[in-house]
Amino acid sequence: MDKSWAEVVCDVPAEMVDLLADFLVELSGNGVSVDNRELDTFSLDGLEEPPVKTLRAYFTPDDSLDAKLAELERFIGDHAPAFGDPPPARPTVTLIREEDWATGWRQHFAPARIGRHLVIKPTWEPFTPEAGDLIIELDPGMAFGTGTHPTTKLCLEALEKLGHPGDVLDVGTGSGILAIAAAKLGAPRVVGTDIDPDAVEVARDNCTLNQVTVELCTTPLAAIPGRFQVVLANILAEDLVRMAGDLTAMVASGGHLILSGILVEREPFVIDGFARTGLSHIETTREGEWCCLLYRANG
Repeated sequence: MDKSWAEVVCDVPAEMVDLLADFLVELSGNGVSVDNRELDTFSLDGLEEPPVKTLRAYFTPDDSLDAKLAELERFIGDHAPAFGDPPPARPTVTLIREEDWATGWRQHFAPARIGRHLVIKPTWEPFTPEAGDLIIELDPGMAFGTGTHPTTKLCLEALEKLGHPGDVLDVGTGSGILAIAAAKLGAPRVVGTDIDPDAVEVARDNCTLNQVTVELCTTPLAAIPGRFQVVLANILAEDLVRMAGDLTAMVASGGHLILSGILVEREPFVIDGFARTGLSHIETTREGEWCCLLYRANG
């Protein structure tokens, strides 16, 4: 039998979050979440905290709910004035069903061929490979994504077209799909770096699942030793341009830089940002509203 919950959402001044979270845990008897920011940057430097944050608490929708909501409103009314003006909006309540998220996720994840030989495959799905296929297995309990978003797909296609890639650096590795593909394509050394340590752990699990060796780290780009025949950066346009110098410095002579995560409307901005790096712009590929740029280092 499906269980229902009353999700109570509170938008409050950021400085009030800890106080209210402690109260909600005590009032509900359950955990409380604080919504993460949707970042439009690869770097955390210089980010300012938003003035208002959203907390979500979960209550059993029984006869005590109305009394608990009244108590919550009194608490917010009593304490919010100390944290700024205007006063926060009243909490909202939504009834939701408890779902098996892994099962729901599986309904939308099927094997997908990318390029000529790369195949992204869920662990539970049967698949008969063709000659030369390179299978990347993912599990929804571990992966941040399926690898079929256009930004990732364009990167994978560009990487495959380069043939035997040499040493590869994956900047912003996320779930590790690009790094795993590079290893499957025969790269003798693959390094994946990400600012998010949780992403690195997910990537490590996925590398183990696929039986590939990838050096995973949260090391800043400029501190990674060596240069690479292929550097992959699937991050947003503003960060690509900001990191242009560091990215270029990681590319070995005659090597390639693959840039993705770029909205088509931002393509000129990125091309202009890399115009002074000394790299040669070789190709642009597009899918939908996204594009991928391929550069080569002279030498």
